[in-house]
Amino acid sequence: MHKDIRLHGQTGDHIEYFAMVVGTEAYQRYFFNIVQEEGQLRIFSPGNDFIITPGGITYQGNGGYFCEYMFGVDQPSSDLVKPEIINRLVMYGARADEKSGTVRFSDRTAGNESFENIFFEGNAVCNYFFFVHSNLLSRKLKNQQEELVRYIGKIIKRSAAVGEERDDVLISEIFPLLKDDEAQLFVIKLIHRNHREYRDLFRQLYFRNKKIGDEDFTLLTNLAARHQIDRYQQERMRIDVMYRHPANKRIVDEYRNILLACNAKGEINHVDNARLTRLKTLSVRNKIPGALFYTLDEMLNKGRSLVSKVEQDYISATRQVLEGIFLREKDIESLIDRDDMLALVKSKKKAMENRDHSFDQLMLAASKECDEKIRDGVDPSLLDGFSYVITYLDRYDSVSNLVSQLAFMENVRVTDEMLSGLLEHRAAFENLKEGCFTDLFIRELFQNSYLGRFGRRKVKTLLDGLDAIENDSGTIERLTEELMEIDQEERISIVLLEHVRDRIRNFYSKFSTKADQEALRREVSEELKTKKRIRNDIPVHLFNETIFTIKKEAMYLHSLLPTIVAERNVSLREDFLENSGLDRFYVEELEREYYEKNELEIEGLYQIRKGLS
Repeated sequence: MHKDIRLHGQTGDHIEYFAMVVGTEAYQRYFFNIVQEEGQLRIFSPGNDFIITPGGITYQGNGGYFCEYMFGVDQPSSDLVKPEIINRLVMYGARADEKSGTVRFSDRTAGNESFENIFFEGNAVCNYFFFVHSNLLSRKLKNQQEELVRYIGKIIKRSAAVGEERDDVLISEIFPLLKDDEAQLFVIKLIHRNHREYRDLFRQLYFRNKKIGDEDFTLLTNLAARHQIDRYQQERMRIDVMYRHPANKRIVDEYRNILLACNAKGEINHVDNARLTRLKTLSVRNKIPGALFYTLDEMLNKGRSLVSKVEQDYISATRQVLEGIFLREKDIESLIDRDDMLALVKSKKKAMENRDHSFDQLMLAASKECDEKIRDGVDPSLLDGFSYVITYLDRYDSVSNLVSQLAFMENVRVTDEMLSGLLEHRAAFENLKEGCFTDLFIRELFQNSYLGRFGRRKVKTLLDGLDAIENDSGTIERLTEELMEIDQEERISIVLLEHVRDRIRNFYSKFSTKADQEALRREVSEELKTKKRIRNDIPVHLFNETIFTIKKEAMYLHSLLPTIVAERNVSLREDFLENSGLDRFYVEELEREYYEKNELEIEGLYQIRKGLS
């Protein structure tokens, strides 16, 4: 069984060292001496020397140094693409051959390093140096170095004991790999006390609530000034600590793994891009500094592009949210919040407007993936997030269909049950964001040039009625009655226009006076009652509106439309549509009849209409 001896001390103002010698005969050999007047500690074995001075170190023989990689430091590509490699290992006299991708060793292993450079090039807090005495190693130094890498290089680069400074574990992992009972392993640990104090204080403050307040920042600034810690080292330690917070580390590591996979493929496709963006979104919510991602992007994302044409923004946003559902498998909390849900609903709205089926295809693919993962044994709670999405999208469909029917369809009957459901849906959308209901379903609707006067009245009545119900100044029953009254007026108006139009057109002069028009109203009322199209007399205001509509129609057909057609006068047509109050659908039907009656090329009408876009 191996034994170890440890020597602990300090050199200079802020460098602490632990010198350890490990072997079955560790207690029977001298391994160090101290030169008091020069403040030097010399650690040695046959062929190896390691000297610690107040300003740095000097070494010769075999071995090298290792430390835990700090997050964001440049790493060799061979290490970067292997997430399991967490430590840096540098062997004396080793040089990387860029052409062959191999490491070449030489016999020139002696050298020296200042403490400033050690903690700048390596870890800012803790670095290890080592050398080995073994009669089983080759005689030439370059061969010894190559053999040591082969024996212990793999475990050194992967051991969590390095970053955790668990020296007992580290020694127990390394020494048996030498496969020499008489070998001696020398390990020297150097610690920068000032840097460690800064790092530990920052970790204590940051881990408390994942942010640094003004008072905390003042403490850190004063400590850095007292110990003269430069800004670069402060930044390195802060970023490294923030990365190692468990909640941050899971997200950042997943981001890195995706980039590594993309690096191997040589491309970032739409799905990968969505996952990366989703992780960045989670980082903002979880107060994870963007610097953690910028560093990875710089190292791994250079020169990569999407595999096909750029996706529509709303489809990309949909991918991002849906990909987040499956991050729970990585122990990353990625709950779909209100902003996510609102983004999905807006994406669905945009996809419907563009007749883009990509949104539905993404939803189907996500549903299928959920089913497959649950079938394969994943926690069924994975389905919760997707169910939440489906519920809101169903709400969107229900509201959108009802509002569209009220706005653009005739004879739409609304029931108390429908309004009760709509009230619930509106509350759910308002819970996502105040004013969301109007933004999603109403604002653009009122800007639609094809929204007729009855459709506008019904939608406005609906909104006012829902507000009244919420304010306890109205009821669902009353709102239903109001909508039914408008529906009744609309039906009567349609019937009136149908029956009165021909008489006015053919006998315009006969119905020019008020008395003639009143006689016509009574006549039409009786006729429609006989045909059971209406039950009561035609309201005076509806009849007058019908007469006025027919007069405007006649003016347009006989005066304006011939000029519009002859001169291709788009602005004259648009001016009439904006000021006449006639529904655009109705006017377009009149135009179509005019073209057919006069045997005109219908393509000319389409060209005039296109002038409006």
